[in-house]
Amino acid sequence: MKSSRLLVAVALVFQFILPHCVLAFENSSQPRLSVYPPTVKLTSKRASQSMVIVKTYPDGHTEDVSLSASIAPKQSGIIILRDGFVTPVANGETELLVSHDGLDASVQVEVTNADVSPALTFRNDVLPVLTRSGCNAGKCHGQASGKDGFQLSLYGYDPDGDYQRITREFAGRRINLASPKDCLLVNKAIGMVPHTGGQLFDEESREYRILVEWLQSGAKPDPAETPVPVGIEVFPEQAIFNETNSDQLLTVTAHFSDGSTRDVTDMTVFLSNNERSAVVTDRGLVTSTGPGTAFILARYDAFTSGTSLIVRPELDYQAPEFAANNYIDELVLAHWKNLHLTPSKIASDEVFIRRVYIDLLGLLPTSEELHSFLEDQSPDKRERLVDELLERPEFLDIWVMKWAEVLQVRTANGLSQKGLQIYDQWLRERIQSGATIADVLADVLPASGGTFTTPQANYFQTETSPLLLAENVAQAFLGMRIQCAQCHNHPFDRWTMDDYYGFAAFFSQVGYKNASDPRELTIFNTGEGEMLHPVNSQPVDPMFLGGDVADLTADDDYRQALTSWLTDYDNNAFSRHISNLVWAHFFGLGIIEPYDDVRVSNPPSNPELLQELGKRMAAYEFDIKPLVRDICISRVYQLSSSETDENSWDDRHFSHSRIRRIRAEVLLDCINQVNGTTEEFPNLPPGSRAVHVADGQSFNYFLTTFGRADRDTPCSCEVSTSPTLSQALHLLNGEVTTGKIEEGQIVSELIQEHNDAMAVVAELYERCLSRRPTESERTAIAVKLSTSQDIAGDLEDLLWALFNSNEFIFNH
Repeated sequence: MKSSRLLVAVALVFQFILPHCVLAFENSSQPRLSVYPPTVKLTSKRASQSMVIVKTYPDGHTEDVSLSASIAPKQSGIIILRDGFVTPVANGETELLVSHDGLDASVQVEVTNADVSPALTFRNDVLPVLTRSGCNAGKCHGQASGKDGFQLSLYGYDPDGDYQRITREFAGRRINLASPKDCLLVNKAIGMVPHTGGQLFDEESREYRILVEWLQSGAKPDPAETPVPVGIEVFPEQAIFNETNSDQLLTVTAHFSDGSTRDVTDMTVFLSNNERSAVVTDRGLVTSTGPGTAFILARYDAFTSGTSLIVRPELDYQAPEFAANNYIDELVLAHWKNLHLTPSKIASDEVFIRRVYIDLLGLLPTSEELHSFLEDQSPDKRERLVDELLERPEFLDIWVMKWAEVLQVRTANGLSQKGLQIYDQWLRERIQSGATIADVLADVLPASGGTFTTPQANYFQTETSPLLLAENVAQAFLGMRIQCAQCHNHPFDRWTMDDYYGFAAFFSQVGYKNASDPRELTIFNTGEGEMLHPVNSQPVDPMFLGGDVADLTADDDYRQALTSWLTDYDNNAFSRHISNLVWAHFFGLGIIEPYDDVRVSNPPSNPELLQELGKRMAAYEFDIKPLVRDICISRVYQLSSSETDENSWDDRHFSHSRIRRIRAEVLLDCINQVNGTTEEFPNLPPGSRAVHVADGQSFNYFLTTFGRADRDTPCSCEVSTSPTLSQALHLLNGEVTTGKIEEGQIVSELIQEHNDAMAVVAELYERCLSRRPTESERTAIAVKLSTSQDIAGDLEDLLWALFNSNEFIFNH
């Protein structure tokens, strides 16, 4: 049973992360017809199957022709069709023949047990009714304390417990076997008696018939051999709309542990992750609403799957002429063509050099560096600049800071300043010596020893709970947020409580003891201890997320086994996540966004690109430098941030550069760089940059105001780059602008150097914005300076205005 579920989980990973074949249609001069599901198996008299017919056009867009296509069985007497459903008549095999506008298709149909009506079961028939109707949702009886005296497990994660609560609590009240129609379970649902949740369905509905028939049959416990769901499939897997107000029917097939299948469309919960592009009804009818992409989540039992949608803008589209620099450009261009997207122009040299300096070094180009680059006429100058910057030590400083956030380096749970400084110095030396994030992870996760003598062991002092350690590792190194599965099956992903506690079991044998120095802890492997499942209080074997139960002996270190699995080159989840994290750093947006929220209901915007980046990351042995080079030399990275009429709707497909507010540490460093000033940070030598700050909990008003991560969690949301009123006020009135201008005296130095106010103006623009002032700016400033009584003061005011400009604060 567990192995069957794992196979389905693996299949889901391939379905939603691997390249989507439908999104890369081969050019064809003829439309084609597809029928879903591709095979039909009816296994009882109760069985039925909804059919969906899709026509795919040469340009790749699809049309649902389910209602207009001709459908007929090849042989009569085995099945009948009614209102788009296939139902059994007699045992046998036949074909379902489909035709539309001269196109033909067929599917095989197999009927068995056509004269058998199996007894309804609680798990497979009644519980789906409760879930479909919202009875066990978080706002109803599925909340932790229940509602109105009645509690169910959230989304049905505990079927046995739900059965007991319905049938054994308040006997004769919730259910009434003597008169099944006269009980609260039925009458509240149909609105016959007051119900906080209102009427859920009527007496003519299938839900009503299922509840009443189950009660009439005695509401018996499910037999031990009752098959249980092991996964679901949603058809069609993808659809491409050429216009708004287009419809697409969905059909959902559940797979069971005995190998049987069942159409569960009418018992599935559907949700859209982007209603600006597509909405879905509770019966699985999708309607396009605007250009963009959407994912329709389908949830049945403990399983989630779905359908990816593209809605093209209603514009005359000509494929762009876009000379690709590398594989990134090729994959993004192919995706744009599916979306009918036209990219913006390539950014100017001035914009590119500022962008790449901030992204790679966390600094601005100096005037000398700017002039050298602008005067260079060679066609490969951007590529050579990227290569030069990648070799500078400031590049590693940026990634030490990034990995420190992932590892949550901070003073917490008694971690002393000495321990923190040792930990930070260890990480800095490892990265500077060429260690990759996989190398760092291989050092950290199995670490044992004193937190002073084995600095990486401090990871287990900053967080000591096995459950939180498991959550942090899953999110930091796989991009998977499994927190929801601690108390119930994840409603929007494939993770169950079994998955959660199986993964947490890897940390169940981490031991702690005091060292001779009271500030130090010793971390060790106890070799004993187990994780108990809260539902049945039974021990849980360590299990890899989305994988198998770990093959461990009594002498094995659980954490070492986990480390080996995580950093294995074949672990696509790890390589994809790290490559997506790197991508998000340069684009302000992940291919999966947020980059650490990988789930079925949040698929990648460009699956092919993410897959290839993950492969490259593994091929580069997790060295991010060559991947960063690939990104920065791509034309996609070099696009302008100016939107066009054709791509103004695009907010996640990289057809134009995203305007990003510079993160707190880099912004402070840039202000100091322009002014020639420094900042004093606790426990750091004079001249240190903000990106060198080791402790996520150390206080600095500017860094806190501008959203520096405090590293309490590994969540990407810890770093905030959203503008706020406090930030604006601080730049207007705070000492970091006015105080630094006075401290640095850079204006006075430039006046002495140039002896020309307009030359100083040009220098200030170059230092702050990496460009010369425009003609209109020069004219306005010259007029102001021509009547100035205090040239130095007015130029300082100009510098203050530049610091407060969006062009300075944002990377564009």
